[in-house]
Amino acid sequence: MEQILVFAIPLFVLILCVIFYRLIFRLFGIIVVPEDRIGLVTVKFVLTGQHKQLPQGHIIATKGEAGYQAQTLAPGIYYGYWFWQYDVLLQPLTVIPSGRIGLLLARDGKEMPTGQILARGVDCDSYQDAEKFLTNGGSKGRQASILQAGTYRINTFLFEITVTEITAIHDNMVGVVTTLDGVQISQGQIAGKVVTGHNNFQDANAFLNESGNRGLQEQVILSGSYALNPWFAKVEEVKMTEIPIGYVGVVISYVGEEGKDLSGIEFKHGNIVAKGCKGVWAEPFGPGKYPVNPYIMRVELVPTTNLVLNWASGRTESHMLDKNLSTITVRSKDGFPFNLDVSQIIHIPNTEAPKVIARFGNMINLVSQVLEPTIGNYFRNSAQDSDVIAFLGTRKERQESARSHIGTVLEQYNVFGVDTLIGDIVPPESLMKTLTDRKIAEEQKVTYDTQKMAQETRQALEKETAIADIQKDIVKADQGVVIAKRIADAAVEKATGEANSVRLQSNAESDKMKIIAQAEAQRTKMLAEANSEQVRLMANAEAEKIAKTGQAEAEKILAIGKSNAESYKLSVEAMGGNNFTQLKVTEAIGLNKIKVIPDVLIAGGSDGASGPISGLLGLELMKQMAEKQKPKE
Repeated sequence: MEQILVFAIPLFVLILCVIFYRLIFRLFGIIVVPEDRIGLVTVKFVLTGQHKQLPQGHIIATKGEAGYQAQTLAPGIYYGYWFWQYDVLLQPLTVIPSGRIGLLLARDGKEMPTGQILARGVDCDSYQDAEKFLTNGGSKGRQASILQAGTYRINTFLFEITVTEITAIHDNMVGVVTTLDGVQISQGQIAGKVVTGHNNFQDANAFLNESGNRGLQEQVILSGSYALNPWFAKVEEVKMTEIPIGYVGVVISYVGEEGKDLSGIEFKHGNIVAKGCKGVWAEPFGPGKYPVNPYIMRVELVPTTNLVLNWASGRTESHMLDKNLSTITVRSKDGFPFNLDVSQIIHIPNTEAPKVIARFGNMINLVSQVLEPTIGNYFRNSAQDSDVIAFLGTRKERQESARSHIGTVLEQYNVFGVDTLIGDIVPPESLMKTLTDRKIAEEQKVTYDTQKMAQETRQALEKETAIADIQKDIVKADQGVVIAKRIADAAVEKATGEANSVRLQSNAESDKMKIIAQAEAQRTKMLAEANSEQVRLMANAEAEKIAKTGQAEAEKILAIGKSNAESYKLSVEAMGGNNFTQLKVTEAIGLNKIKVIPDVLIAGGSDGASGPISGLLGLELMKQMAEKQKPKE
């Protein structure tokens, strides 16, 4: 609380000081205008001078008269403005925010001429010099000029400022302008003439100085933001005119000069004029978007691709030109009424589209005034020349005839008939029942005939089947004969082949044996010769060997003999002749294992113990011993 009092006392003192100095300044006639203010001066009275009173009808003084002064005080210090004679109001500066404009209403000035609702602009430093505004002939009332975004020193004794939004035109939209001031529109015109230099109606003074017309304007403004004076112009947003692909836009202009007819002398159904003139333009708009003023011109869409129109109830194309068309009802020669659906295909070239619109005004009129009666009457007339059955039977020919006839008629209206197609034909129900019964009977007859033929075919099939079954055995037997014949032929061929093979083999074997015999004889001869030579050589070698061996053996024997003789001689001399002989006999018996005593000696006796039987037993015993001895050996 004490801190609040500490700050409050200096603030209070400061306020008192300001008030004190202001009172002191006012007492001495000193005026201080801050930077963000403007001083509006009011003179309370005038003591001397001839301009003591304002002229009649004026409220702003320009020559020092008593009252509101046109001259304002800019920021600064001024002297001599005594408080008893002058009253100075420090007014904030006029600020126009961004995105807005300021409209001015002058409370003083000269009177505007009759019929004029906006005061023309004068040179007055954007209305910041009120004295200059009044002396240069500025008019009281609403001003044509506006204040753009910014800060101004405006004398609010003279001018009343209204801040308003700028005008915005959105994308794909067009601004249709109607001016509230200007010269009257010429007789016979519905829109003001085009003038230049007004910057899309943002410079109202330039428009009015060029004698622009009040009311609907031909010129439009495109998407964007515009500083338009709403006291001068009203703007209506409309969609841009779009021409789809496959269409052209034929322009019918209600404004412009009367142009020269370009359609030629053969076309007697309206004028085709150049672009910018009043009437149907010879040059249509192609696919795209166009800023068209719908109040001064009309754009009729004309399809340039093949267009299908249906005379069929409940069936309508997307273009909706055939929404009022329905199934055609006709009456035949025999008095039966029946319905048929028809489709007509047409084509309108680009160059012929203006003539079609000049003749009919729009595509709906073309359909209702030409296509509908032409096609309906043709099929009604065509049906009266034939009965229903014949009409149904000659549908293709009648469709071709309709295409030719309708195409010829449409050429007169600058339309090309591509094709005429007959759709569903609905005869009367009673006739249809008769036709149906007849058709059923015919179909039954055909069915019976078909069944009869089927039975006959079945009989023929069974006969052929039986024959085929027998034929199978016959064919089998025939095939057996053929097979046996072929087997026999094969056997003969095989035997023949084998005989030929044997003969060939025999010949080959004989030739082979001859060659072998010759080779063997040759080999034998060569072997004999070789053996003979070998034997001869061996005989010679053997003879020589025997000769040499015999000679050596003889020499050996001789040497042995000589040695033995000498040995025998010495032995005889030493042992004597008989002893030496016995010795040699004994050596010979022992060396050659000669048995001197027999193995079994059989002797005879009187008791019979050593008789022949004993001898046989001994032989048998020796035989068994010899057999036992053999395995061991």
